[in-house]
Amino acid sequence: MKLHLLDRSNLNNRSFTTKLNDYPYFLKIWHYHPELELVVILKSEGSCFVGDSIEKFEVGDIILIGENLPHMWLNDEDYFQQNSNQNAKAIAIHFKKDYLGTTFFETPEMNHIWDLFNRARLGLKFLNINTELIQDIQNMSEQNGFEKTMSFINILNQLAKHKETKSLASQGFVHSFKPTKNETQDKVHAYIFKNFNQPITLEEVAQIAHMNTSAFSRFFKRMNRKTFSRYLSEIRIGYACKLLLEDKSTIATICYEAGFNNISNFNRQFKLIMNSTPSLYVKEHKNDTL
Repeated sequence: MKLHLLDRSNLNNRSFTTKLNDYPYFLKIWHYHPELELVVILKSEGSCFVGDSIEKFEVGDIILIGENLPHMWLNDEDYFQQNSNQNAKAIAIHFKKDYLGTTFFETPEMNHIWDLFNRARLGLKFLNINTELIQDIQNMSEQNGFEKTMSFINILNQLAKHKETKSLASQGFVHSFKPTKNETQDKVHAYIFKNFNQPITLEEVAQIAHMNTSAFSRFFKRMNRKTFSRYLSEIRIGYACKLLLEDKSTIATICYEAGFNNISNFNRQFKLIMNSTPSLYVKEHKNDTL
C-alpha cells in the first residue's frame, strides 16, 4: 500500500471545499494533502489511522487533521462483505491555514483559531460535541458565498474554544515525517500500516528500504526517534485498544488480531506502552464514560 498525495485543492473559485461522502465504505487509501481536513462522521464505524495512531471512529465523531498528516479511514470488516447493506457517510471540509489570507487568522481576534490549526498538526479528536454543532456543519452544504464563509468561521471558533480534545499522532511522528523528502520512509510506513497485524520481520522491511538490517535499524531510529520494534508494537497496541473498547472479542483473541503471536508478549508490550493491563484499561475507560 503506497502513501498517496491526493489533490484536495479548492475548485470553482472557492476558498474551501465542503463535500458529502456517501459510499458503501470509505476509500481504503493511506494518504496526505497540504490542506487541513475537518471530518464529521454521519454514518458507519471503523478505525481511523492518523500518523502513528489508531482510533475507533463512530457516528458523531469530529476530527481535524493537520496539513500533510498521513491518514486513512478503514471501515469494519462487515462493510466489505459481498452482500453488505451498510454504508459510510461523512462530511469532509478541506482548507488551507491561510484560506482567508496570510494574516487573517494571526490577528488577535482570530489567534485562538490559528492555535487550533497548529494543534491539528497531530490530528485532533473533539470529545462530547453537541449535536447542534454537527447540524451547523451539515447546514453548510446548503449555503453559499459570504453566509457559508461566516458559518465556517463560527464553527472553527467553537472548535477552538472546545476544551475536550484528544491529540492523535505523536510529536515524534510529525517531526520526523517528511513525505516529499524521503520516499523510503513513505514506503516503509505504508507497508507497516498495511501489514501491522501480520507477522513482520526486520529483514523484510529492510528489503523494502533496500538496506541491510543494521543500516535500516539506524535509519529507522533516526527518522522516527524510536526503534522499529517499538514503533510496530505501538501500532499494534493502538489497534488492540480500539478492539478492546469495542468489547466484541476476548483479550486472547484481540492479542492475535493485533498481530502478536502469544498472550504473554502482548500483555508485556501493553503494560510497557499503556502503563496498564488490557483488562484494567477497559475498566478505566468504562469508568471515564460513566
